[in-house]
Amino acid sequence: MFVKREQLVANLSFLFLEKPFMERFAAVKEAGLKRVEFMFPYDYDLDEIEAQLKTHNLELVLFNLPAGDWESGERGIAVDPDRQEEFRVGVSKAIEAARKLKVKQVNCLVGKVLPEKTQEDQWCTLVSNIRYAAEQFQPEGIRLLVEPLNHFDAPGFFLNTTQDVLKLISEVNHENIFLQFDVYHAARESEDILKVLHESLAQIGHIQIADNPGRHQPGTGEIDYETFFTAVEKVGYSEAIAMEYVPTPNTLTSLEWIKDFE
Repeated sequence: MFVKREQLVANLSFLFLEKPFMERFAAVKEAGLKRVEFMFPYDYDLDEIEAQLKTHNLELVLFNLPAGDWESGERGIAVDPDRQEEFRVGVSKAIEAARKLKVKQVNCLVGKVLPEKTQEDQWCTLVSNIRYAAEQFQPEGIRLLVEPLNHFDAPGFFLNTTQDVLKLISEVNHENIFLQFDVYHAARESEDILKVLHESLAQIGHIQIADNPGRHQPGTGEIDYETFFTAVEKVGYSEAIAMEYVPTPNTLTSLEWIKDFE
């Protein structure tokens, strides 16, 4: 066995886009999956999301902190010295939503480099904000995750590699901060994904998968997912593995990949 179906998570910001958002929960259930994630809950009716989760007996495992004006291209605000109060308000919003939806992990996209600010100011702001979020989340039983985004797909993003996030984790020095390990982003940065898995297992709180190139389902690109899933099982990683890929030709057909790796 290479991948356990019960670990798999359907990312509703990528999968089942053929349907309106609130109809995707039923589609996940029909596909035989039990766990979901998506980017942001804040613009939706939380009562309705809660009802969908209960109706279809699904677990919501993750969403992101508010990340600024997404439509205009912002990808987080945690590095901005002028928006620390806004970041803290976002932490409160995330806690409120996590309580309501029984979510135990929230991911932080830290934002893009600000040319008008010094690297030092941005780094110090990031460390302060991440420590604050980790501290606020801990009594709620919520783990804080931080995710690097590759510089090809997210030009200017402040943290591009696993090592960037591990450096941040080390400097923040708080037990409630973990790496969101997106295999696709790591592959785009030419990282050794097996080395990351083996050497940084203690810091990994969540894994996301997609193949490279193309960001489609496993088996469509160059990543050796058979070896990767074997290694995941061997090292004893038992947390979620989220499918954050662009399905081809459609979501249901794309899910056939699972049978090849069970």
